[in-house]
Parts: sequence; structure tokens; C-alpha cells
Amino acid sequence: MFFGILFTILWASGAVSVKFGLLSAPPLIMGTIRFLLAGSLLLVYIYLFRKGKYRMPQKHEWKPLILLGLFNTSLYLGCGFWALKTVSSGFFNLAVVVNPFLVAILSSIFMNRFIQKKEWIGMLVSAIGLVIATYPLLQDGHSTWSGILLLLIGMISMAIGSVYFQKQKLQLPSLVINAWQVLFGGIILIIPSMLLELDEPVVFDMNLVLYLVWSVLGVSIFAMILWFYLLKQDAVKGPNLTDTAPDAHRIVNKIPIR
Repeated sequence: MFFGILFTILWASGAVSVKFGLLSAPPLIMGTIRFLLAGSLLLVYIYLFRKGKYRMPQKHEWKPLILLGLFNTSLYLGCGFWALKTVSSGFFNLAVVVNPFLVAILSSIFMNRFIQKKEWIGMLVSAIGLVIATYPLLQDGHSTWSGILLLLIGMISMAIGSVYFQKQKLQLPSLVINAWQVLFGGIILIIPSMLLELDEPVVFDMNLVLYLVWSVLGVSIFAMILWFYLLKQDAVKGPNLTDTAPDAHRIVNKIPIR
């Protein structure tokens, strides 16, 4: 429960920090810098300062790490950053409630995971709340349909990444998985950011510095380590952080081992 609450606070702060960063840089360039910096710092710590404690990924593990970088970093956060140009940070955080619903559907299809009645009820209530909150934001011009569509694409991508991560069962520490998937996410974003935002100005002022410090250390590193820890407990209960029922272990045992 504690780790879930802590992750929620850190992750919610990420959208707010992006708003500061957008004052100084376009979204994809800003995200690329953040992911490359966060991934590089983590890898330096893992393989230089903690040399010998963590192994390098094996040949069959590179593909899952690259795909996790694509789904959980490049597409999810790339679309999210772009969306924050036209939606509020509050709505971005509110839209996260869609993720457990999508994860539940995908995990039931691809992993034969049993979804409990109380989980469906909780996700339905969350979805209704999101619809109620969306309408006035659109009416007031605080959010656009294009921004909401980008958020939806990002949420679907993260749901796919969450189920894929649970299914692969990588035998690597969360710290190592996060380091490589963040780095690969940044590498994947290099070409799109250059094609779409090369002519847009980047100002290295205090807004950008504060954004990078907080988003790299607090969100991309620490919060994502918590995220993978929660996913290892359960693919649906990880993203559905409001569910604190004590039977996560029992539900995990219902997922067939691949």
C-alpha cells in the first residue's frame, strides 16, 4: 500500500513538471533529453558504481527491453508529453485511471487472468468519473479532442507494455529493466523529435533545469522502479493503485505460468 501511494504521488508530479518544461522546449525533444539522461545515469550507476552486482541482459532479453522502451517510454510518454500541450496536467493524471481497465482487458485476453467483480466495479466507477470530468474541461477549452486522443494512444501503449512485461517474466532486477527501457525509449524518440521539432527553439533556463532534475531523478528513475516492482506483484493491481486489497498474491497465482 505504501509503495502504491508513493508511486501515485511521484507519477502525478511528473505531469506538472512537464508543464514547466514545455515553457522552454518542445515535448519530444524534452522527453528525449530526459530519457537519454535518466537511462545513462542509471546504467553508469549499475555497471560502474555497482560493478559486478548486476549482469548484462542476455541475448534473448534485448528484444523485450527494446519493446518495453517503445511501449512504456516512447509511445506512452511521448504521446503524453505532446498531449500536455493541449490538456491540463490534472486531466492527464485523471486519465491514468483508464490504464487498469485496459490492462485488465488485455490480461484477460492474452494471459487468461481472472478479473474479479470488485475490480470491474472499481474500474467502471473510475471510468464514469473520467467522463464526468472530461466534459467541463472540453467546454472550457482546457483540453482538446486531439490531446485526449493522444492520451488514449499513450494509455493503450502502456497497457500493452504492462501485460507484455508480466508475460515475459524477465529475470532481471527492476533497476536494470528500468535503466535499459528508459534508454531505449529515448533512443527511439531521437528520429521523431528531429523530424517533427528540429526547428522549434530550446531554451536552457531554470524551467528546463528544474523539469529535468525532478523528472529524471524523481519520476524516470525512482517512480519507474516502484512501477516495475508493483507490476511484478500483479499486472492489474500495479496500475490500479487505488486497490489496496491484501489478496494480490492469491490473484497472481491465478495467472498461468508461461
